[in-house]
Amino acid sequence: MSASTCLELGYVARAHGLKGEVAVRSFDPASETLGTVDRVRLRLRSGEEREMVVETFRGANKEDLLGFEGVETRVAAEALVGAKVLVYREDLEPPEEGEFFQGDLVGLAAVDEQGTALGTVEEVWATGEVPNLVIRAKGRPELVVPFADEFVPSVDIAAGRIVIRPPEYLEVEGRDDGDAG
Repeated sequence: MSASTCLELGYVARAHGLKGEVAVRSFDPASETLGTVDRVRLRLRSGEEREMVVETFRGANKEDLLGFEGVETRVAAEALVGAKVLVYREDLEPPEEGEFFQGDLVGLAAVDEQGTALGTVEEVWATGEVPNLVIRAKGRPELVVPFADEFVPSVDIAAGRIVIRPPEYLEVEGRDDGDAG
């Protein structure tokens, strides 16, 4: 299954009840995507992938409760805990111009405006008004940047690259390090 065919939406957090439902935590708690699709793809912890038909959907506070065709017991549901939940692009409305699926941002190489590598976008946290990009690189502190025009002047999904303008306090820290060397 190619990465471009599906988007990772969240993960199965736990089994719910006795009749096979699972609680799915989406990376974007405000997302209503799981309520609009008839199928998902699960990537189990073992690496196995399964296409699952969504039989029931109920939105809850921090999770969505889903029932899948063929999963009818708590034991069967518990076997899915920890699985990544992916949705098929073809089942989604495409994003508008200048908008992106959050899942497309994960894996992009992050660089500053001068082209200096900052790391890779590893996660997107949807904890406030705008999502935050979590950028990690070996041997460097984690960088969390709001996904807003002020901090992200350009995104090039095709090139696998995102330009980051770190918040001012990070730029000052970076200049100080440069002056010391």
